Amino acid sequence: MRKTIWIAMVGMTFAASTALAEDAAAPAPAPSAQKVVAGKKGKFGTAGCGLGSMIISSGGIVQIFAATTNGTSASQTFGITSGTSNCEDSGSGGDSARVFVEANRVALAKDISRGTGETIDNLTAIAGCADSKAVGSTLQHNFKAIFPAASVSSEQVTDSILSTLKSDASLACSTIGG
Repeated sequence: MRKTIWIAMVGMTFAASTALAEDAAAPAPAPSAQKVVAGKKGKFGTAGCGLGSMIISSGGIVQIFAATTNGTSASQTFGITSGTSNCEDSGSGGDSARVFVEANRVALAKDISRGTGETIDNLTAIAGCADSKAVGSTLQHNFKAIFPAASVSSEQVTDSILSTLKSDASLACSTIGG
């Protein structure tokens, strides 16, 4: 009897919270990672890509089930690796490069001063540039223009780095535009 009452209470609590969540005026949702990076709405909800996003397409609290499905079936890992299950490359190197530079400003500054490093290698790959050594050398040569003062804003640093990569045709940075 206690077990039945407990199950009934859990069921009613879940049903009530779902109903309240649907009736309440929801605040503006935060943009998905794909929207931030690609500048457009993604094909999946907040649970990300994977089998869960293919089975459960609605938003809200139901995304918990999509995330659980993705995690328990390992479909998200496989989908990201293989480009299946709604896990497609957005081809958004320019925006990805911008996000990468802003998120890694300190490490990137150190690597640019040396002309080599992991962040330069990663930026080269994200921006679709041909040669990491050439990118490092070019950014190192323009260090004072990129970082004119310690107080320069992240946005100015990002704009300087991306314009440097765009302006040097020998770098062949294909995904950040021209």
